[in-house]
Amino acid sequence: PKFIKRMRAPDYKDKTVFGVPLSVSLQRTGHALPPSIQGAMEFLRKSAPEATGLFRKSGVRSRIQKLRSLHESATGPISYEQHQAYDVADLLKQYFRELPDGLLTGKLSDTFLCIFQHIPEELRLDALQAAVLLIPDENREVLETLLVFLDDVCRHAQENQMTVANIAVCIAPSLFQLAVPRSASASPRRRATTVGIPDQRELNENRAAHECLARMIIDHKKLFQISLETLQQCRLEQYEPLTLDELGSLKSYLEGCLHALITEAREKSKGWANVQHADVDLAFKKPGDGLPLRLWRCVIEVEAPPVELLTRILRERHIWDNMLIKWRHIAKLDKQSEVIQYICGSMKPHAPRDFCVLRAWRTELARGSCALVELSVNHPDATVLLRGVRAVVLASRYLIEPCGAGKSRVTHISRVDFRGRTPDWYNKVYGHLCALLLVRLRDSFVQRAEGPETKV
Repeated sequence: PKFIKRMRAPDYKDKTVFGVPLSVSLQRTGHALPPSIQGAMEFLRKSAPEATGLFRKSGVRSRIQKLRSLHESATGPISYEQHQAYDVADLLKQYFRELPDGLLTGKLSDTFLCIFQHIPEELRLDALQAAVLLIPDENREVLETLLVFLDDVCRHAQENQMTVANIAVCIAPSLFQLAVPRSASASPRRRATTVGIPDQRELNENRAAHECLARMIIDHKKLFQISLETLQQCRLEQYEPLTLDELGSLKSYLEGCLHALITEAREKSKGWANVQHADVDLAFKKPGDGLPLRLWRCVIEVEAPPVELLTRILRERHIWDNMLIKWRHIAKLDKQSEVIQYICGSMKPHAPRDFCVLRAWRTELARGSCALVELSVNHPDATVLLRGVRAVVLASRYLIEPCGAGKSRVTHISRVDFRGRTPDWYNKVYGHLCALLLVRLRDSFVQRAEGPETKV
């Protein structure tokens, strides 16, 4: 018998921005939409009033290629002030056109087109809302970011002549997979190479794509909402944090968490499945408590002693977490436990995540080890700030063990509900985000040649 060779998933190691799936970008950087592309959109948002025919007029190919190379090689923010808006606009279209599965995905692009070919106009918004729920979380969030941006450009239509209809004509080919064979062929979907006058099917698909994108821009505020009727038909269970009184004895709770942490930190503890990662020992397990979220474990070595590491985690989060917006003390319970509130940003226009957590730590463990335990609690003084969404830390535990030569072995076990995301997002992405934070924590101690020494 002939064996079918298993196809390996591409790793995209040779690419940084263009041609990289949104999920891979999210795993690598913490942003589904690369920060450089977000920067390009902000530049175009400011340039929109003066740029007549933005997205319709072509840029210069040689300049676009240089700008593209800059995106692939840049390690920090990119300044667009010296670049032409038309070049940046073409670059943005290229980015979305080259997403491996497209923004609306290969499976659902036809669904969006069919809504505007076969469904009555009065039902199209409902159908669009349902279709948007089917695309992956990272694609849906980027779609909302893009639609808000395009709406901002269209607000200056009197100056730049780019109405919603004009924008839709220019952008739709980069978002939809148009005029492709509908046969069940195993070959990849490709854009048709027609010569001369397009046939009626191509005309219908293009018209549907333009109408669909225009409608999504106009109704972008309604598009990502779920009707009350739909919610009433769902069976939703939501974990709510306990109050300090409901939690009971803090000492007994902490002792239980520390015992579980030390057990789970052992390399041979049962139930963990390893996940490949370049910098961190990454694994997950399914706790079996009825909640669909996995428990993730990340392990890394850091060039710092345990107490110094614990201080950085407790008091210097702004150094290693670039998503942190602000934090504040809510209550001090004793010398080694407190309630704090902190807010982490999200890609515009999405709401930031607001956390209220009880955290307790110990520095007198065996061999000079330290431990930190965090859990979301409900506290009356921690009202949600900045119009955020209250996320829930189901478990966050750090074990910091000395491993010689001034280094420490950090084990982080985490399970967080960010609210508004599917289990598939957590399975694909959340463990990598935990690993990314540990890498940034490690790198915050790396000795820089131009900076002062951090430890003797």
